[in-house]
Amino acid sequence: MKRTGIILVILIILVVSLYYTLDIKTIILRKMYPKTYSEYVYQYSEKYEVDPLLVFAIIKAESNFRPKSSSKSGAIGLMQLVVKTATEVSNQVENMETISIDALYEPNINIQLGVKYFSTLLQKYNHNIALALAAYNAGMGNVDKWIKEGIIRDDGSDIENIPYRETNNYVRKILNSYQIYQQLYQQ
Repeated sequence: MKRTGIILVILIILVVSLYYTLDIKTIILRKMYPKTYSEYVYQYSEKYEVDPLLVFAIIKAESNFRPKSSSKSGAIGLMQLVVKTATEVSNQVENMETISIDALYEPNINIQLGVKYFSTLLQKYNHNIALALAAYNAGMGNVDKWIKEGIIRDDGSDIENIPYRETNNYVRKILNSYQIYQQLYQQ
């Protein structure tokens, strides 16, 4: 009986110390919010001056890191690019050949084009992440129209007024994921 009690106490001490050492919550969250394809995300995030943690949040929302993803609207790959947008962006990238649909399923190409495109949106909207995300989802024409009509402000301070429910939820979802990525991975 005494021996069983001692073993039980030792096991409890080990479990408690493992809990505090490994921080189980962080381990679980890092599984839910991975940094898959980090070699490409970091390479192109640095090249196009976009926070890599934001790129991970976008990929998580767009495809949940599934490179063969496609949508009903024709968006393809990890960052869910439509062929027209990918083609326009690829024309701005040095040494990039004509983009095929198959190429958009390749993580390296999809991430490069997605980060390049998002960088363009950030520049257009004065580095306002919420407006750039809204444009990534609904298109620049819609965001420009909403700003012009006073539906949303050009400083992005009233994103709750985005009239498209899908885009409104999309922006909030990515901003939330971005915050989680920052908490998990920023040193």
